[in-house]
Amino acid sequence: MQTSDPHAILGAHPHNGGVVVRAWRPDAERVTVRAEDGKTVELAPSEPAGLFEGELDGASLPLRYELDVAYPDGNTFTLRDPYAFPPTISELDLHLAGEGRHEELYCRLGARVREIDGTAGVSFAVWAPAATAVSVVGDFNSWDGRLHPMRAMGASGIWELFVPDVPAGASYKYEIHTQSGDIRMKADPFAFEAELPPETSSIVNRSEYEWQDAEWLQTRAEAEQLKAPISIYEVHLGSWRLNPLEDNRSLTYTELADELAAYAHDMGFTHIELLPVMAHPFAGSWGYQVTSQFAPTPRFGSPDDLRAFVDGLHGHGLGVILDWVPAHFPKDDWALRRFDGTALYEHEDPRRGEHPDWGTLVFNFGRNEVRNFLLASALYWLREYHADGLRVDAVASMLYLDYSRKEGEWVPNEFGGREDLEAVAFLKELNEVVHASVPGVISAAEESTAWPGVSRPTYVGGLGFGFKWNMGWMHDTLEYFQQDPVYRRYHHHQLTFSLMYAFSEHFVLPLSHDEVVHGKGSLLSKMPGDRWQQLANLRSLYAYMWAHPGKKLLFMGGEFAQEAEWSQERSLDWHLLEDAGHGGVQNLVRELNTVYRAQPALWERDFEGAGFYWIDPNDADNNIVVFARVGLDPAKTVLVVAANLSPVPRQGHRVGLPKPGRWLEALNTDAAAHGGSNFGNGGSVQAEAIPWMGQPYSAEVNLPPLGVIWLVPAEGAESSP
Repeated sequence: MQTSDPHAILGAHPHNGGVVVRAWRPDAERVTVRAEDGKTVELAPSEPAGLFEGELDGASLPLRYELDVAYPDGNTFTLRDPYAFPPTISELDLHLAGEGRHEELYCRLGARVREIDGTAGVSFAVWAPAATAVSVVGDFNSWDGRLHPMRAMGASGIWELFVPDVPAGASYKYEIHTQSGDIRMKADPFAFEAELPPETSSIVNRSEYEWQDAEWLQTRAEAEQLKAPISIYEVHLGSWRLNPLEDNRSLTYTELADELAAYAHDMGFTHIELLPVMAHPFAGSWGYQVTSQFAPTPRFGSPDDLRAFVDGLHGHGLGVILDWVPAHFPKDDWALRRFDGTALYEHEDPRRGEHPDWGTLVFNFGRNEVRNFLLASALYWLREYHADGLRVDAVASMLYLDYSRKEGEWVPNEFGGREDLEAVAFLKELNEVVHASVPGVISAAEESTAWPGVSRPTYVGGLGFGFKWNMGWMHDTLEYFQQDPVYRRYHHHQLTFSLMYAFSEHFVLPLSHDEVVHGKGSLLSKMPGDRWQQLANLRSLYAYMWAHPGKKLLFMGGEFAQEAEWSQERSLDWHLLEDAGHGGVQNLVRELNTVYRAQPALWERDFEGAGFYWIDPNDADNNIVVFARVGLDPAKTVLVVAANLSPVPRQGHRVGLPKPGRWLEALNTDAAAHGGSNFGNGGSVQAEAIPWMGQPYSAEVNLPPLGVIWLVPAEGAESSP
């Protein structure tokens, strides 16, 4: 039945003082109406074929009834008529969706298990404005697109139908008839659960999970993230650890809730960041080619298993940040691409609609409904999965119309510029809505250009993100550390330049998965020298990073000096921990996190110039830098960092200090427990009243080769004048 309003024909309608019932059951031999009061009427076949019609004299509306449907093969079914139920979407919902302001759109579209007038079933709703007809198909109707045509809700472009007796767990899709006469079978953009690839159907889902993290959420809502210690462990769930006893399969959400949570907690991280867990058909994309913005990947378990995973991490004191991808989507024909036969979610013009780098399509941020779709997705993961933050992928590709495009391959904005004004407006709205609706969560941008104010409030012209990845720091620092120490004097500015802009944004310092793939090698393999020097260099890199202003992010495997480049097809090389050198790096990262969290000087004023000052930034010939970090109370919270990035031990190197008395060696990357040579200061140094490097006091400090030490005043040391 090709119609946009099947309810106008089907179901129960007043007629001649009674009620006429019309049922649509193609291929049926006989259809009988059984009213709640016991009356039965056999419906007569009508036109078109498959339509049955009959009157119930004296009946009135509303009429509760069932249909007995008999087929020529002898099968008979009793069912509630989907066309006997009112719309499940209100006029207010339609209005808000049309304006792009429906923050709970995921509660209206998609497949929602519910009960109407005592009848259990599922409300299906999908946005397909250019379709001529839409049906819901699934294993509950033998995937027969003739059986359940949906109704169009006015000019909204939304199609809706309540189907009784559909259970949770049922598979389904939408059969969409286009204006060109094609039929497109599409997964539900708002599906809460997806089939395991290579299957592509959506699954009716209803969460039964009971959360146990109320105290965590309350504390999070009151947190000041900018002034808190944040140390993030970035994880690809499918390759963190495999089970060798079961054909090297990936661990499940349930198993990871125990093993990964316990490991990250022991290592002292504050957060885990997951490469995208939204459903994606191609595992080789690491999750960045998302086809389901509301369904988690089923590779590791059910949606409620993922909820239990997040809950478990909260129970271990760990926040969960999800990578989220609103910049682009894949061209899979069963997903969003030309959803209703038109460029619905994407742009029609390939100069705006296709991404040249990734073979994907770009969301049309100028369309209210598309913005609402993405805003609802962001809120969904924060509200329904209790995620503690979103790291927004590929923001730079969203901001610029000419991103990775040559002249003539892009369309300027209305002012002739290269900025994508619609994407900019979307990102601002995203951050305003997220931070107003879910207080205390993190929003972080992967943004690699000099776009101003990425992590500044929208009311001062910023994009409104809480944090921005510091890609400049990452590139400069890795390039410096890859130099042989004999040449580092010529690259000294690469180590110090980041402090010229360190407080222009709220930065996260990332050593992420992108730095250990595509032929780049592991972090360890980037380090120069023999194996001892490589490990020492890596330890120094981490200690410098943890002391530098900004929050911290380290990709899995980096914490124990993974040797091989990362591959999503295999597990991390956990056997390396049998080697003392790799175990020492792991011990160091654990200690870095422990000392970092215990020293407010390292995070209370991360984004204030007053929280940092150089003591000696210019000793390029010796590859030495010395600086101080300062907390909210400089008289009490100060930490001095001295880095000797040459392989020569420096005995009795005088270092300026801001306070007199004894200074404790809070960290030494060359300690034996870290795999080093144990060259240090016996646990402390004594500051003397000898001004040095602009400081009122100083001490002779032993600086280990390719090593970093952190010094803090001993408790009770008198304040400087």
